[in-house]
Amino acid sequence: MRRFVPVDDWEDPRHRRGIAGERLALAWLTSCGWQIEAHRFRMGRHDVDLVARRGNVVAFVEVKTRADDSFGSPLEAIGWQKRRSIGRVAEAWRLRHGRPADEYRFDVVTVIGSGGAWTVEHLPDAWRL
Repeated sequence: MRRFVPVDDWEDPRHRRGIAGERLALAWLTSCGWQIEAHRFRMGRHDVDLVARRGNVVAFVEVKTRADDSFGSPLEAIGWQKRRSIGRVAEAWRLRHGRPADEYRFDVVTVIGSGGAWTVEHLPDAWRL
């Protein structure tokens, strides 16, 4: 059985930056009128960072957080295997919580920066399966 470790006790700075990016993305999406249906929805060892809804549009959102873009854009870090994994988790969410009139898409929110200077960019319909 896993032991619960609060986010404030995480020691790896990459993990802390990632959760900070997810929180920024969550706040940004809600400020744009999206309702957050799920955060870190899991299926086995795979997950989707955010499931957001606006009307009948449901977006499965992958959040990519980087300190800077010196190693390429965060979008480039989402390869075909990650997309396939997110697609499988999205299908599980759809079967459990979806509504008949819903339209689904895959979005990416990129968060670049650290400290207090962050840049958030939302890329709607970033890819299709």
